[in-house]
Amino acid sequence: MCRSIKTLRRAEAPATDIEVREAALQFVRKVSGYRQPSRANAAAFEQAVDDVALAARKLLDALVLPGKRVPSGERLSRLK
Repeated sequence: MCRSIKTLRRAEAPATDIEVREAALQFVRKVSGYRQPSRANAAAFEQAVDDVALAARKLLDALVLPGKRVPSGERLSRLK
């Protein structure tokens, strides 16, 4: 995948919303083949970045980091 997308799951400091959005942007650029989409594709491109950022944030929020146990019921409720 993209070498510029860095790992956002880390114990010392949670990923910021800016970092998550930047990673989503890099992912959508790679998948779409556009660095900057045309006006005709701009809305779809931005929607994809928003969707990927939301999915990434949900994933990061649901992951249990080493040394931090979360009861399974709470973990499932975090995914909603």
